[in-house]
Amino acid sequence: MYPGNTLKEDKHYFTREEYRTEGETGPSKRARKVRRKLSRRKDHFFHALSKHIVQRCVEEGVEKIAVGDLSDIREDENGDSRNWGASGNKKLHGWEFDRFARLLEYKAEEHGILVDRVDEENTSKTCSWCGQIRDANRVERGLYVCESCETTINADVNGAVNIRRKITQSPPTGDMSNGWLAQPGVFLFDRESGSFKTREQGVCKP
Repeated sequence: MYPGNTLKEDKHYFTREEYRTEGETGPSKRARKVRRKLSRRKDHFFHALSKHIVQRCVEEGVEKIAVGDLSDIREDENGDSRNWGASGNKKLHGWEFDRFARLLEYKAEEHGILVDRVDEENTSKTCSWCGQIRDANRVERGLYVCESCETTINADVNGAVNIRRKITQSPPTGDMSNGWLAQPGVFLFDRESGSFKTREQGVCKP
């Protein structure tokens, strides 16, 4: 897993700095500088993330990467804008999902790896082991507990397995409950090196 905490921290810090330096007649020179710095840091994060994912796929002999297709998340089936509430709409506006997917496609293509965009419908609600679809199975952020088969799994991993199954049509193997699926390996962004490292390697904070 690749948590996006670094992006959230940068967004919060630099947005606050930008507002502090806003001029009376529009963005000040300082505000524009802060905005550009945030953009550069975001660009680097996306490039480092896509590069790291592709490198791992090359090492593991992966030939296809499945990513959720969120191209229509802003609109409903009638073409009208979705309303996710004040907080949800704000987060969605700053969510550059398509930008990252394009970077991933570009870097993967260099190594002959296909990136397949998959419809995410119900992937977060469905148990990847028994197939039960139930909103309440996601008991809290980051945790999915199936009421039917009692599988306990990291919610994001559960969704990822469901996306994979839409391509391979094959069920998961091994024990789906607890273990590494409930507490998957995590790669964190190290600002000092500008790259991703495992949590066990220790990531330096600014």
